Amino acid sequence: MFAYPEFNENGVKTLCEIGKLQPEMNMTIRIKRFKENETLTLKDESCETAFLLLKGEAEISWNCKTEKIKRANPFEKTPYCLHVPKNTDVTITAKEGTEILIEQTENERYFDPVFYTPDDILYQEFGKGQWDGTGYRICSTVFDYDNAPYSNMVLGEVFNQPGRWSSYPPHHHPQPEVYYYQFDKPQGFGACFIGDNVFKSTEGSACFITDGYDHQQVVAPGYEMCYVWMIRHIDGDPWYKTTRFYAKEHEWLAK
Repeated sequence: MFAYPEFNENGVKTLCEIGKLQPEMNMTIRIKRFKENETLTLKDESCETAFLLLKGEAEISWNCKTEKIKRANPFEKTPYCLHVPKNTDVTITAKEGTEILIEQTENERYFDPVFYTPDDILYQEFGKGQWDGTGYRICSTVFDYDNAPYSNMVLGEVFNQPGRWSSYPPHHHPQPEVYYYQFDKPQGFGACFIGDNVFKSTEGSACFITDGYDHQQVVAPGYEMCYVWMIRHIDGDPWYKTTRFYAKEHEWLAK
């Protein structure tokens, strides 16, 4: 339900893998950290794939197209993301220290690849006028069922403001969800609640949420927390923004 994965000798950190690691997530999610001018080529025969730039600078190519992407860190709020169907060749050449999150799941549908720039990303503020501002957070959506109904995934980022809560009030949904945590300072920390369990969220950690578990987050004062949120639609039951079931005792907070 919570993990502190490390990068291996090839600069790859695996959060979950279809059929192998956290299989109930039904997704493969990895972070690739590049060496100087290192090139990664990927073509998956059964999975759609999203490439989200976390930080650094790279060139990304697909279908005879090439784009340059650059982002100092997630807190710049300048995400770039390439989303492609199965059987699509993607090549990335990056500078040292660049990190790209790769999210995959099985999808038989074909769709035209989509390259998202910062101008395409939906940013929304939540909780600003509630609970004396203690639940204020900024949520970005790269794609979900609204703008990518052909996809089996959801991808976005939450910017948890210092000392405040997010993913609140406590709620659950049947679709599996993964969070990947980053902080504006490496010593930053927070807490992740999954059901009755509480975990310390730190730089590069991850949580895995399954059906029926209420979840919510908080970050320590003085530190901003960003977590990439990734959901796998259930076949015939996609996740919507309204797919939230609040814990009975906390429902009054949502009114």
